[in-house]
Amino acid sequence: MGEAIRATVAYLGIDVGKRSHSACGLGEDGEVAFRSDLENRPADIDRLLERAGAGALVVVDQKRNIGALVLARAFAHGNPCAHLPGYAERQARGMFPGVAKTDAIDAEVIARTARGMPGALRPLAEEPEGAASLRILSSQREFAAAARTRAKNRLRATLLEADPALERAVDPSRGWHVAPPAEFGSAAGCSAAGWRRFSAAARRAGAPAAGARAPWESMLASAGSGRALPAGEDVAVRRLAREIAALDADVAELEGLVADSLAGDEVYECLLTVPGIGPKTAAALVTSVDVSMFRGHDELASYCGVAPADSRSGTSVRSTSPQRGGNKQLKNLLIFSCNSLIGTQNRFGRYYDECRARGMRHNKALKAVARKRLKVIYAVMRDAVPYAA
Repeated sequence: MGEAIRATVAYLGIDVGKRSHSACGLGEDGEVAFRSDLENRPADIDRLLERAGAGALVVVDQKRNIGALVLARAFAHGNPCAHLPGYAERQARGMFPGVAKTDAIDAEVIARTARGMPGALRPLAEEPEGAASLRILSSQREFAAAARTRAKNRLRATLLEADPALERAVDPSRGWHVAPPAEFGSAAGCSAAGWRRFSAAARRAGAPAAGARAPWESMLASAGSGRALPAGEDVAVRRLAREIAALDADVAELEGLVADSLAGDEVYECLLTVPGIGPKTAAALVTSVDVSMFRGHDELASYCGVAPADSRSGTSVRSTSPQRGGNKQLKNLLIFSCNSLIGTQNRFGRYYDECRARGMRHNKALKAVARKRLKVIYAVMRDAVPYAA
């Protein structure tokens, strides 16, 4: 496993890979203690960690998937662990001489960045039992929801090409609008099925009394227009509608599993008391944020992408613009969930009105409200106490 150790290892940088990893151990003085290539297997990782010692800070460039086994074994050995995000590693590599990029060089860059710029690291804590399972469920729910959105957009595009009026009448976000096309196809297929079968399919999917009449009439009008429809319209509409219906069921099932996993979680229950925070946003916060890793709400706001970005050059140029980075999933949830606060009389609803009165546009005011509310969210998660107005 490489040359003998020449110094006490204080920093162990590991460039993780699917099948193998490359490691570089540095001493306190920055001297390279050893370099090592190893297979992504528990026994090989354990030997590396024993060589480095329990006091070595283990730093990886990926904390999920291919980096998960390294971190699990490091925590089991009692090593402190940290994550150097990929974009930070790429920027750090530019500060070192040479243009070559190899796994061994990347491992040394990770280790030297940990030693010289510890502020670039993201400390990692060992996950409690069940956290990984909950995170996987939550991630799968987001994946299914994104796939459903793509299918809905594709269905809209297909219907719009066939008949704009029909596209306006069919709402893919309503399950009972999707059920008849999933069973009978596009306008021609629904028209051929007849009103009785069309309405029965809609009612089975939860359509209100006589609610299916409007889309039915639009289907009839489109089928009887005499306009030549795209040859694959019927097949595309039927398949897309079935895909949306199946993904609706998947999302509902996954949301139920996530809710069951979080039942009794103290932080989750406390987050639900914060105005505008529902089960989806609370679950995302619990599964994505270890609040003990943040020294204050400012750091959490930066991580979530809701902190403004200041830009200053000397004394003449200064601007404040929205932050482009951060956790995009949390950012979207935190900002758009503030829509439910508009018009309310709580502190956040009043703050939105104040922002609008100062001339802020709607989206900018929502971001300001999200940033203000995040102070409360941080305190609730840190202290595990319900929100008190």
